[in-house]
Amino acid sequence: MYRLLGVGRVVIYNTSCGPELNRLLHSYSQEGFVEMVPWPIDKHLKPAWGWNILEYPGDVHYFGQVTTLNECMYRSMRRSRYVLLNDIDKIIMPYQHDNLTSLMDTLQPQHPNTGVFFIENHIFPKKHFEPSQRFHLPQWSGVPGINILEHVYREEPDRTAYQPYKLIVQPRMVEETSIHEMRKNFGERFKVPPEVCRIIHVRVPLQGSLTLEQLKVDKRLWDFHERMIPNVDNVLRKVGLLSSDQQK
Repeated sequence: MYRLLGVGRVVIYNTSCGPELNRLLHSYSQEGFVEMVPWPIDKHLKPAWGWNILEYPGDVHYFGQVTTLNECMYRSMRRSRYVLLNDIDKIIMPYQHDNLTSLMDTLQPQHPNTGVFFIENHIFPKKHFEPSQRFHLPQWSGVPGINILEHVYREEPDRTAYQPYKLIVQPRMVEETSIHEMRKNFGERFKVPPEVCRIIHVRVPLQGSLTLEQLKVDKRLWDFHERMIPNVDNVLRKVGLLSSDQQK
């Protein structure tokens, strides 16, 4: 998805992963699209397995996530115009532009002194499926993970509560970041309106009391299906995650 959105490089800090994911990441690494940074922090410290330190105690918060974000930012200062500080299960999705490059080419002149752009998180509960099953693809049935094309129902964020934004930054204008906030930067900060760009995050619901009728229908991902599905099929076939019957 990020390749379709115009991202040039994805940096992943790898503590460990299973053989299927390892083959997949190695394939992307050989193409030069993914940069794998070994992150065996569990060999040196006892990392917390969750963000809540009271529930998940350890020597370092959540596998050192804050450290990886800052390391990535400094790693990218001389080679990248923008860095997306984001999680692997979230997609920073432009809604008025075809890709992220076009989005930033529009936003930056409008906010010329801005080095930090905040993107609002929107949750798509994975328990709700699009009823027509248009993208319930049989060739992906044996592949681990979630088919994001099947989830089109979106929670409207409760803006009376804390919002965990993610960030697009100009790395040379940033000194220190956190997970959802910017600690030290040069220049201004701007919260991007959700109708311009927002995060697609397929996961367990945050507002579990909402009924299906109270959710918004959001099919933005479908705009990319003609290119995404063949690309996913190709990479799954390349690393042996589609059986011979599924490839026909």
